[in-house]
Amino acid sequence: DRKVEAVIIASPQDTHLEIARLAFALGKPVFCEKPMGASLAESRELVALAAASKQPNMVGFNYIRTPASQYVAQLLAEGAIGEVIWFRGEHTEDFLGDPATPANWRTEGDANGTIGDLAPHMVNCALALLGPVIEVSAVIETVYKSRPGGEVSNDDQAQMMCRFANGAMGHMFFSRVATGRKMGYAYEIHGSKGAIRFDQEDQNAVWLYRSEGAEAERGFTKILTGPAHPNYAAFCQGPGHGTGYQDQIIIEARDFLQAIETGMPVWPTFADGLAVADIIAAARASSHSKSWTSVEVR
Repeated sequence: DRKVEAVIIASPQDTHLEIARLAFALGKPVFCEKPMGASLAESRELVALAAASKQPNMVGFNYIRTPASQYVAQLLAEGAIGEVIWFRGEHTEDFLGDPATPANWRTEGDANGTIGDLAPHMVNCALALLGPVIEVSAVIETVYKSRPGGEVSNDDQAQMMCRFANGAMGHMFFSRVATGRKMGYAYEIHGSKGAIRFDQEDQNAVWLYRSEGAEAERGFTKILTGPAHPNYAAFCQGPGHGTGYQDQIIIEARDFLQAIETGMPVWPTFADGLAVADIIAAARASSHSKSWTSVEVR
């Protein structure tokens, strides 16, 4: 149908590959929700299909698109905190924190476990802000192995130490049983001249520490996002009024539509989605072998 200008894949993960295959074969741009493929092999095939089609393609990592996180990327690019030496990130929620919550589709299949569902968001964030990860050491576990209505076949929580290509050390934690956490997409970055903190539960604020000035006056400064920050002014002219979850979806949609209009690639492409899948696969392998595992850097 010529009236169809693009295809958005927001269906279960095991359907992504076939839908994308058909869409690319018809010459349609494709937006695919994460996780891109149900497996690393599927993710690789999706990248190959996208490359062969030469059509705009994008993966749905929207949390990194908040004005606050885009400002953090700006600060890092400008060297505001000096040489980055450490990254701590988490994606924690508690939608399965109560062991009495019945088993459902989220408790079945690897792609629906925490390492397949929540982890990709923070891994994408780490890659966006610090660059490639070269090795990981991970532990993945199921806390509640059975629930009312059935057994649990995937993981509840996972943690991962990592080393970035730039030499920085990292640690990430992911959980769907983190009691009290509703949208714990949060990170802290330390450098030789300062540090940065962000938490999605307070998504219109960045906490910035600079190692300068009188010692007695040093401390984290809370910066409220406003029109001076990336992707904010289109929503509101007043600083501190804030943007919300739906706004980051709008930013994501705009970027995809611009890619269709210009024909230029838009981050994160399917290739960027594969970089996330590579790290998730390495984390699974590491947890199984109980050892550090190298990550393929493309």
